[in-house]
Amino acid sequence: MLKGINKQVLEIIETNNGYFEKALFFVKPEFSGYSESKLRELAQAEIKFALQPPKQRARAGKTKLKNALSLLLVFISGIASGLLISFII
Repeated sequence: MLKGINKQVLEIIETNNGYFEKALFFVKPEFSGYSESKLRELAQAEIKFALQPPKQRARAGKTKLKNALSLLLVFISGIASGLLISFII
């Protein structure tokens, strides 16, 4: 439900969480033209992210960094192997 006089407030009643009954989102004025369904979709995504345990949120960022470092290591070892083989030949 969107309501408010000076600010639009989106109230999410179904948080799918045993601890929280509802969530309130204050919509920025520049986004007040969005449809209620789009705002509700964005709010549900934020709720889903916010209710993840902190370790899962941190792990998502670490996984990307770990993958990037792994690719860099493979790239460097490939170059080193190529240089070693060309030096031997």
